[in-house]
Amino acid sequence: MKAAQITKYAKKFTVAVNEIPVPEINDREVLVKVKAAAVNPLELLIATGSVKLIQDYKFPLTLGNELTGIIEKVGKNVRGFQVGDAIYARLPLRKIGAFAEYAAIDAEAIAPLPAHLDFVTGAAAALTGLTAYQGLLEELEARPGQTLFIPGGSGSFGQMAIPIAKSMGLRVIVSGSASARERTIAAGADRYIDYKTENYWEMLQEVDHVIDTLGPDEFERELSVVKPGGRLLSLRTSPNKRFAEDLGLPFWKQKLFGLAGAKYDRRAGKKNVQYRFIFVRSDGQQLREVSRIIEESGIVPAVDPTEFRIGQIHKALSLVANGHPQGKVIIRF
Repeated sequence: MKAAQITKYAKKFTVAVNEIPVPEINDREVLVKVKAAAVNPLELLIATGSVKLIQDYKFPLTLGNELTGIIEKVGKNVRGFQVGDAIYARLPLRKIGAFAEYAAIDAEAIAPLPAHLDFVTGAAAALTGLTAYQGLLEELEARPGQTLFIPGGSGSFGQMAIPIAKSMGLRVIVSGSASARERTIAAGADRYIDYKTENYWEMLQEVDHVIDTLGPDEFERELSVVKPGGRLLSLRTSPNKRFAEDLGLPFWKQKLFGLAGAKYDRRAGKKNVQYRFIFVRSDGQQLREVSRIIEESGIVPAVDPTEFRIGQIHKALSLVANGHPQGKVIIRF
């Protein structure tokens, strides 16, 4: 089978499309014939070695973190799935490999493909859906009636996070470009702030929670709108000691991440705000709940119209890294 692989971490990494054997499955896994795989910024972080302290890999490494496909084989201890089922998944971090014609996946990581999504749109749903769900439920411990602000939330993450947050009874405020206002309000946002004409830090105060999609340059402004006792969850800024402890990383990594995130913890602590960082994990049961929300809300993730095949993996990665995709970039098989 064809698989897009790297042989080492490098700032200017090279991906080769190699012929490798179809993987064998163990008793807890299913063999999936891949139909589509999404290309995320996470692929760039993995290939450059930026997240090797969180998860280090053996080489050669087949890239790719989320996919859709059809089950072709089922391990003898797997229940609830059978040959022919259409599934989607965020692959377990320890065993990625979506950029291949087949993938062996732990059955605990997969869920049936939402009924109204096809293989292409479904490939854009799992990772962002789980990120939003785990962020709201586990990191923010959000409760009905609370207010959530997502700066820069008009993109693919917000498209999933808004309806999930609304299903939990939250009031949702989003900032983004004027062109995204209509679709963001349609997704369920209660209030929309045009970042080019309005400064959210001058308009908002006493927000219960913020989910940061913009990174460290925006940290102080985001922090300024959170009320005492609230939480700021980042997808991009920096891991901290709490993150390392929750992940069960070795003590030396806990210390290292503690140092890296200390300034953000300190700044947040001065305002009596908790700073959190998330690195989404696979979870088939949670993905089923995400599917329920996707189906009830009629969510169809935006997909970039450019059609890529496995042999064009470099172009697809370049579009994610340097271009302005109009939704998730998808490799079609």
